[in-house]
Amino acid sequence: MKICTMNKIAACGTDRFDAAKYTVTEELAGADGVMVRSAAMHDIALPDTLLAIARAGAGVNNIPLDKCSEAGIAVFNTPGANANAVKELVLAGLLLSSRKVVQGVEWAKSLKGQADVGKLVEKGKGQFVGPEIKGKKLGVIGLGAIGVLVANAALSLGMSVYGYDPYLSVKAAWNLSPAVHHVTDPADIYASCDYITVHVPLTPETRGMLNAESFAAMRDGVRVLNFSRDSLVNSADMLAALASGKVGAYVVDFPTEEMLGVENVIAIPHLGASTPESEDNCAVMAADELMDYLENGNITHSVNYPDVSAPRTSACRICVLHRNVPNMLASLSALVSGEGINIESMLNKSRGEYAYTILDVAKRPSDDTVSALNGVENVIRVRVL
Repeated sequence: MKICTMNKIAACGTDRFDAAKYTVTEELAGADGVMVRSAAMHDIALPDTLLAIARAGAGVNNIPLDKCSEAGIAVFNTPGANANAVKELVLAGLLLSSRKVVQGVEWAKSLKGQADVGKLVEKGKGQFVGPEIKGKKLGVIGLGAIGVLVANAALSLGMSVYGYDPYLSVKAAWNLSPAVHHVTDPADIYASCDYITVHVPLTPETRGMLNAESFAAMRDGVRVLNFSRDSLVNSADMLAALASGKVGAYVVDFPTEEMLGVENVIAIPHLGASTPESEDNCAVMAADELMDYLENGNITHSVNYPDVSAPRTSACRICVLHRNVPNMLASLSALVSGEGINIESMLNKSRGEYAYTILDVAKRPSDDTVSALNGVENVIRVRVL
């Protein structure tokens, strides 16, 4: 099998591919799988051979998900692999937004060449006074892998933490400190918190979620941190809130042209996951996801198809990507059983308009049966492993 790397991927990830089974290359033609970081794929012609794309990171805005779903290409990301790296930068962002460190450093540079720098420093440092974060209230919107780590770490720094997430997972709930105040309405965070950090994916529902209306509900001088995606914040509304003093500081890891050079904006050049440890973690997770899907048909951490995973216990596994429509399971099982093949286990899950079915069977179906499975209406792709 052929794995195409569209960005530089850490060797600890690509080395996981058994050279006897896989060829790792930068060539996309004929590839079975792709490993990608930030390379833009929307305008790239995807080969018919392509079965899966693994994003070594969390965001998948650079991948054409709709096109992949229609073509039966599973797309994976690596949630949590870079969580600690982002958490550490968020904590740095909290301190930078409070203590005016960036502004102070830039001012100190301007003293180069002047006489008696020490006296100038003592005279001018008062313009950079900022509050401590201990005892202040932090609102965390989105309690996934990163949000939970940020919330727990902020508690250890002496902050009071309020968390909001309508889709809080069981795993996240177990990991979240009971000292975090769980709220059911972000308005509670807006009304009470001195600092607000957002950790949600960019979707049509979350795009522009921080806007004039939400800023108006916040405390005067609130400090906002965005280490998720720039479009979660309405830029024009943020600029107005900064100009009025409603927002005291905005720390963003996704700088846009209109935010550069704006007073009280700290624009970080997308450094959240830029650590060697994070890149290694993402590469390893992405490689493992690809291998498990290509070799066993298991889907873990997909963003366009449902997660379906089980150990292989039979002689053969039939994997079917299809649309989520009635009678699909009956149609698939009838064709397999019609050849006299026993179905030893069946797994099926759906995600929106798409679904995935795994049939573990006693023997490999004939080419005619496989062709018939591919011919079932609303079947997108069939693989026999």
